[in-house]
Amino acid sequence: MASSAAMRDLQRELESKANDLRKLQKDIAKNHEIRKKYTVQLGENELVLKELDLLSEDANVYKLIGPVLVKQDLAEANANVRKRIEYISAELKRLDATLQDMEDKQNSKKEGIMKVQQKIQVLQAGKAKV
Repeated sequence: MASSAAMRDLQRELESKANDLRKLQKDIAKNHEIRKKYTVQLGENELVLKELDLLSEDANVYKLIGPVLVKQDLAEANANVRKRIEYISAELKRLDATLQDMEDKQNSKKEGIMKVQQKIQVLQAGKAKV
């Protein structure tokens, strides 16, 4: 009787840990998607910066604001792109740190699930002997 109650408790604990793990895996996948978008944006901005570096000082530079192209100073455009690259790089570092933390939590949750599964197996092996 006591072993069946213990078995139910272990099953509930296993379900709870499995749900936590699934939620964490969804968060990790979401983090990867966001990171992918930032990586693409970083590449695009680095390409824009290279293009701006090729221009002469008196070249006309335009910025798209809504449906309108607005003339912009080359130095200002250069500074804006550099700031954007700096911001995106900082976000990527933050996302990497968050991802590492989530992966560590994921590994510890997997270990917890394995321990509960082992307890269930021990309990079932004990039942089989009786």
